Amino acid sequence: MTKTLRLKTNLNCQSCVATVKPFLDAESTISHWGVDTSAKDKILTVEGEGVEQETVAAAVRNAGFQVIGQAEPLVAAVRSPAASPSVEPSLTYYPLILLVAFLAGVVALVEIHAGSVVWERAMQNFMGGFFLTFSFFKLLDVRGFADSYRMYDVVARKVPAYGYVYPFIELFLGAAYVGGFQPFATNLATVIVMSISSIGVIQSLLEKRKIRCACLGTVFNLPMSTVTLIEDSTMIAMAAAMLLVGSH
Repeated sequence: MTKTLRLKTNLNCQSCVATVKPFLDAESTISHWGVDTSAKDKILTVEGEGVEQETVAAAVRNAGFQVIGQAEPLVAAVRSPAASPSVEPSLTYYPLILLVAFLAGVVALVEIHAGSVVWERAMQNFMGGFFLTFSFFKLLDVRGFADSYRMYDVVARKVPAYGYVYPFIELFLGAAYVGGFQPFATNLATVIVMSISSIGVIQSLLEKRKIRCACLGTVFNLPMSTVTLIEDSTMIAMAAAMLLVGSH
């Protein structure tokens, strides 16, 4: 008898789907499958004669991912051919642009209230707000972020635990900028951390990989592109500029 399973997974992007595809295709009890990576629980829908959750979970696990549990059943499940996994919805940078605009606006208001524009102070406040805000979104789903981040970050790929630590690094950097804690060490740490992060971004862009950018965690579905590289480069440039100003 044909069975339909709907399972929660950590398959966050189309690159993840491509990785798991050979393992699911090789399972004889699976006739059709598809992954909705836009859904909160990254739903894997599987159909087959006598297919069992344990069998699917083993195939997904062998690909390096996890089946987290069963999802709520649908009244009528949509069959998705294995050769054509579901396509992610339109991707947009609007949340990222809006967030940066809000941060810039708040910093501008602070400078106006202070009575004069001090660029070093403005950059420090902007970077503090940037790191605090971005770490907030990552901390909403640390595991999801870590899974996405290791798809392209050179450190997280080799040391998966780094993906779980990274949101807290950003949280600490944000607090350090806002609190004015050890400016030299904070700026130097920013240059190092963001430079390492940008290496993976550059590699992904050169390879033209269509994967999710994890800069805003899993809350927003942002594509990896030059916008991500510009974001990292801007933070590196601002931290480097403050290092140079502080050295004089």
